[in-house]
Amino acid sequence: MLDFLLQVKDFISQPWPWWLAGFMIAFIMFALMFFGKELGISANLRTMCAAEGAGKFADFFDYDWTRDGWNLMVVLGAMFGGYMTSQYFAGAEGNIAHVSAATVDSLRALGMNYEVGKVPLVPEFYTWESLFTLKGFIIIVGGGFLIGFGARYAGGCTSGHAISGLASLQLPSLIAVIGFFTGGLIMTYLIFPYLFSL
Repeated sequence: MLDFLLQVKDFISQPWPWWLAGFMIAFIMFALMFFGKELGISANLRTMCAAEGAGKFADFFDYDWTRDGWNLMVVLGAMFGGYMTSQYFAGAEGNIAHVSAATVDSLRALGMNYEVGKVPLVPEFYTWESLFTLKGFIIIVGGGFLIGFGARYAGGCTSGHAISGLASLQLPSLIAVIGFFTGGLIMTYLIFPYLFSL
């Protein structure tokens, strides 16, 4: 039995082709549509608030949250799956993410001390000390607010619109995805370099 489990671990731990993710996402989307479900990570915040009784204070949370309980399992699976992968399947060096040389050069040009092979990449502004600096406050608090507000205002997050919404041919999701990519380009080439020059 132990030999079998080790073989399974070796099979799972091997590098997988990048295109396999597309087939897996398509399979999951067909299964979700078959059962009348929609994938979305940010929707779980509403589910958790409703489960804790927030419906007594706001009508937005006053609904039968148990119908979305399955989606909470997706989030828990992502969290525990990520942890188990980093602890048991990443290898001795823990090198999961392979960052391109061009990206490393770009990060270094912005003042980030990134070393190839070091996981995780945690920029120096993600600390308690930097929270009380102008740059850290803008990035951590301002960015967190914009992500949370944006996901709620757009009616879903990137996974909800780009995967679930586009798979079910929803026009609002297409508009949201175009907005995500446009905002990402503006952030990468205009705002991000400016923030790191402060």
